[in-house]
Amino acid sequence: MGEVADMYTQDGTVDMKGNPAVKKGTGNWRACPYILANECCERLAYYGMSTNLVNYMKTRLGQGNSVAANNVTNWSGTCYITPLIGAFLADAYMGRYWTIASFMIIYIIGLALLTMASSVKGLVPSCDGSGTCHPTEPQTAAVFVALYLIALGTGGIKPCVSSFGADQFDENDEREQKSKSSFFNWFYFSINIGALVASTVLVYVQTHVGWGWGFGIPAVVMAIAVVSFFIGTPLYRHQRPGGSPITRIAQVLVASARKWSVAVPADKAQLHETLDKESGIEGSRKLEHTDQFGCLDKAAVVTAEDSAAASPWRLCTVTQVEELKSVVRLLPIWATGIVFAAVYGQMSTMFVLQGNTLDQRMGPRFSIPSATLSMVDTISVIIWVPIYDRVIVPAVRSVTGRPRGFTQLQRMGIGLVISIFSMVAAGVLDIVRLRAVARHGLYGDKDTVPISIFWQVPQYFIIGCAEVFTFVGQLEFFYDQAPDAMRSLCSALSLTTVALGNYLSTVLVTIVTRITTRHGRLGWIPDNLNRGHLDYFFWLLAVLSLLNFLVYLLMAKWYKYKKTAEYPDAKGERNQEH
Repeated sequence: MGEVADMYTQDGTVDMKGNPAVKKGTGNWRACPYILANECCERLAYYGMSTNLVNYMKTRLGQGNSVAANNVTNWSGTCYITPLIGAFLADAYMGRYWTIASFMIIYIIGLALLTMASSVKGLVPSCDGSGTCHPTEPQTAAVFVALYLIALGTGGIKPCVSSFGADQFDENDEREQKSKSSFFNWFYFSINIGALVASTVLVYVQTHVGWGWGFGIPAVVMAIAVVSFFIGTPLYRHQRPGGSPITRIAQVLVASARKWSVAVPADKAQLHETLDKESGIEGSRKLEHTDQFGCLDKAAVVTAEDSAAASPWRLCTVTQVEELKSVVRLLPIWATGIVFAAVYGQMSTMFVLQGNTLDQRMGPRFSIPSATLSMVDTISVIIWVPIYDRVIVPAVRSVTGRPRGFTQLQRMGIGLVISIFSMVAAGVLDIVRLRAVARHGLYGDKDTVPISIFWQVPQYFIIGCAEVFTFVGQLEFFYDQAPDAMRSLCSALSLTTVALGNYLSTVLVTIVTRITTRHGRLGWIPDNLNRGHLDYFFWLLAVLSLLNFLVYLLMAKWYKYKKTAEYPDAKGERNQEH
């Protein structure tokens, strides 16, 4: 019987036909190249289109700076909200494989329409001799329909691919569990390879060759991503969809409210649970009872009025209650990621504005655009992922004895600390910059400070290092700690920190500007930064990051790692991580 059990995965995954997945023929690293190639191509297509999109809005659609920037921001924010839709469908009804497959088709349709809008006669706006374009309403509409089809498409891919890749590793197999942690590192590595090619090669094509080619290449690359994904189909393991997670959460809340006056028994074994090995939720293992949020346990208390076939709106299983507890426990950790995302967002805003005032020359004939320096962040990630996976993890593992080296919470916390130093580096550089401004009297709006833009490299490089700890740690943490039947939804939840971080940054800039410009003062962030104090804004973010880290320490100490019924307390990394 033991040999037969070892043939199949023990985490509930199945093959394409719905049979228990055979370990030797499915999943593990053999399935990952197709998933990683898909992600690399999809991110190359996404960043190849989005990185220079604001310039397309300005040159082809004739929009002003503020209108173009707002349109890009709104679209980008939508790309981080739609994952909630795709994740819900994946967890509830379609499964991750079919959700990815379906939304990739929508994605390609959007890219194809965008390519046509930038290359097909009649859809391309007419431009006069001065280069000013005059799009018609249908031409503008075609572009926005294409963009929001892409936003919908990415909503089904972004939250599911990382979870689907992690599904290929059996959590009950010690060797495969160790490989799962490495998968998240290489998944983020593949994202940044795609982003690096997009921000260099594709931006050059769009600028010097044309928008038709600049958007057509991402469409072709996305087609390659689709082919790569489908080639690996026979090798994939699948987690079965468990029905609507929102319904199950509502049932626990309603059942616990209906039994508010009922006492929870001291012996938690008396709480309602299925007698089978499997939980009552399709594709989900049983979860052990935890003591936190005891009021929710009332939903699983069996009373005299409850029959064997009681409605789930009155009587829930322990596993269903623990699902909700798991999500509630994730929320404080999720919230502490918003400040980090705000710091990360400075690369596309304040770092660029700071770089605009510096000497951008590379030799006598070439200048580097300040926005291009963001590739240092990507290069930093590409450097740090192998170092973390091949050097840091084995070294820490030899000390702690944990398969992952650091716990997931420790890893994210280290990234939060590192991000503080990025703001410190940016602030110190701005102090030096302002001293140079004062020394040379460079207070004009167009004056260039005689400091090389390459002094910004440290702040970009440090953020890349922080990403490897915090963002990759979040990917792994939200997948691992989510209930089996809610993993896509929790992965989508982690992505929303990026959108909320951008919104937080906008709010901070608005508040700082309003307060510091009172009584006729120029403020910290005027149009002419040579007369401002951008360094104060970086110090503000550094202080907020420090306070956020202190809150994170409290939340991490309070957090209790999820325990499935298959993991006795004496085994498994999760229990070591307490």
